[in-house]
Amino acid sequence: MADFFQNGNITTLHKLRDRPIEALEDELHSFADARPMALILPSLYSELEGDALPRIVEHLGHAGYISDIIIGLDRATKAQFQYAQKFFSALPQRTHLLWNDGQRLRGLDQQLSADGLSPRHEGKGRNAWFCLGYALALEHVEAVALHDCDILTYDRSFPARLFYPIANPTFSFEFCKGYYARIADDKLSGRLTRLFVTPLVRALKKVVGGLDYLEFMDSFRYPLSGEFSMRRDFIKSVRIPGDWGLEVGILSEVYRNLSRHQVCQVDIADTYDHKHQVLSAEEKESGLVKMSGEIAKSLFRKLGTEGVVLSAESFRTIKASYFRIALECIEQYYYDAKINGLQFERHSEEGSVDLFAQSIMQAGESFLANPMEAPFIPNWNRVQSAIPDIGEQLLSAVAADNSV
Repeated sequence: MADFFQNGNITTLHKLRDRPIEALEDELHSFADARPMALILPSLYSELEGDALPRIVEHLGHAGYISDIIIGLDRATKAQFQYAQKFFSALPQRTHLLWNDGQRLRGLDQQLSADGLSPRHEGKGRNAWFCLGYALALEHVEAVALHDCDILTYDRSFPARLFYPIANPTFSFEFCKGYYARIADDKLSGRLTRLFVTPLVRALKKVVGGLDYLEFMDSFRYPLSGEFSMRRDFIKSVRIPGDWGLEVGILSEVYRNLSRHQVCQVDIADTYDHKHQVLSAEEKESGLVKMSGEIAKSLFRKLGTEGVVLSAESFRTIKASYFRIALECIEQYYYDAKINGLQFERHSEEGSVDLFAQSIMQAGESFLANPMEAPFIPNWNRVQSAIPDIGEQLLSAVAADNSV
């Protein structure tokens, strides 16, 4: 599926041919001395019992260019943490297992909370934030990648292509976003990106104007992918959102901190499938409905910092524009699906757009009610300024947990 199109805003690194994975890994091995690499896996304990994570561990066993693997383990009892130690012991890399529910890391969390520095919400954002702080404490690490633990179609090329743009010393990139086609069960997937984020960004461009930030966001082929890599210096300054707007919030931080030539996106998989979230009007506090609301608020907050004034009338206009653009997207996806012999459920697609349109209004009302809400977790530069030995404390806590 060769495609060399560049949109001119950020660099896109395509998969133009099937390059042997051994050749790519050989290059990564040659980069490893100059740019030691660490992979972060934010994981729920339940994912150890699923189909995806055992496959991921098996393939990572061949990724010898990665020196360290940092696993953030959420929702685990002591017995489950001990099982996780055995589960990840199969990895040949140095493994660092953070028991986020353990007494030591909870105690460190309380210390951070006393200074207003701790994440306020449980979830992936909090997990990733602690893991990034731990990666900074490993002073030899220069390149860090993060991906989810529910990827059913994982193989060795996945981390290799994600690391390459950041690990190559001749490249200037500080941040790299992974992208891929979302096709599962012979139909288009990725509803939240296809039917919500992209149409919403384009609606915002129409309503508030072609801001550089919105052009930047519209440059990403899969803005909600949970896979990205970054260099050490950027980790220190990035603020991690603590809500479900994690991926969009990080891209906003990338926009704030880096110039365009320091940012790229890379095609990391021919196919990608993972755990699918529920989209239902009856489950507005979970699944894709909740995610869409958090994402919309994240975009609205960023526009506020860019000097855009938003009102109740603005959100009604945004919703109307979104609805028209989303329906046009459905027509485009229909044609794309049919020529590729894929199933296409138009009624379901349009029902999704109806729910997402409601999320825009609800997110707008929430934004207007609390425009000063700041869901970002403080960056690690600030944490280290307040608690200079936080890195040593993290290393000691994790080492003590794993020595028992």
